[in-house]
Amino acid sequence: MGKLKEKYWRDAAQEYLKRLGAFCKAQVVEIAESRLAGEPSDKEIAAALEIEGAAMEKYLNISGAYNIAMCIEGKMLDSEELSAVLSRCGTMGRSTVNLIIGSSFGIAPGIKSRCDLRLSMSKMTFPHQLARVMLLEQVYRSFMIEKGGRYHK
Repeated sequence: MGKLKEKYWRDAAQEYLKRLGAFCKAQVVEIAESRLAGEPSDKEIAAALEIEGAAMEKYLNISGAYNIAMCIEGKMLDSEELSAVLSRCGTMGRSTVNLIIGSSFGIAPGIKSRCDLRLSMSKMTFPHQLARVMLLEQVYRSFMIEKGGRYHK
């Protein structure tokens, strides 16, 4: 959800996408985040999450996709464990992996329930822009771990 507004975030994300090109066809899909007033009610937040979830649906429905919801209540994995998960996707015939970062209010419960894995980067909360760059870096690191490259020490 959302766009990378600052050039330095876009540049960082683009660098990892370029590096990932040696291993896979990586693509970032930016979906417009719902805009809510200053102090939205729980009902307004739930409605916004449902609208955002509806925009995510077509990506979840890709045949054979392995869907990962990035959420604070998800499982925490180290880099080697994430590499193993992504590697297993290929051996299971899952040619598409969707890594879903929600808006500032999270991800719709219906979307989370359809994901194969709920993953957390940390118990801490990160801004969307930083989370995206960190996730791209970890996917790149995962490929380097699988390859036995020097990048991961």
